[in-house]
Amino acid sequence: MRKNQERRLALIDAAIEVLAREGARGLTFRAVDAQAEVPAGTASNYFSNRDDLFTQIGGRIYDRLLPDEATMARSREGVQDEARYSELMHEVVNRVSSFNSGYLALLELRLESTRRPELREVLTKRIREDIDANLAHQAASDLPGDSTSVLLLYLALNWLILERLTLPDIFTEREAHDLVDAAVRRMLVTGAQVG
Repeated sequence: MRKNQERRLALIDAAIEVLAREGARGLTFRAVDAQAEVPAGTASNYFSNRDDLFTQIGGRIYDRLLPDEATMARSREGVQDEARYSELMHEVVNRVSSFNSGYLALLELRLESTRRPELREVLTKRIREDIDANLAHQAASDLPGDSTSVLLLYLALNWLILERLTLPDIFTEREAHDLVDAAVRRMLVTGAQVG
């Protein structure tokens, strides 16, 4: 297997685009080579088989979905109230939605993971790390709510993102915005009553 990390990442990024556009059946080495605009046979020099490619994609998507350090620093600034919580949730929805091919490819990977144990292991690890990081951020912050609020918002906002990317005419931008605010408000009220 080839070791050029920059080329490997370019091939994985091309594979994400192919997977989002063509689905799992369309993810071939030939399609990845064409998307990456490299000579035929390049992808097969970097990945031992399709399982390897699926697994590599599973790790890479989360690398690209995570907020950068500047975004994380801004999340810790200012008053940590309901308005800040809503602002943070809007940032998440917008950031994830803006990488629409990544999110759609992730949905394809989730389906494939029901048939590919190694992929399931990678996705479970990466998604659990993301959830744990969100829980740790909540615990270390002065944001209102509790761990259950974080988990419920994670579930609700993921479905809202799915709707925006797959059936964009279900909710207007205004409705989607208002739903994020309402989800935060209701989760925090519920968390305060329970806690």
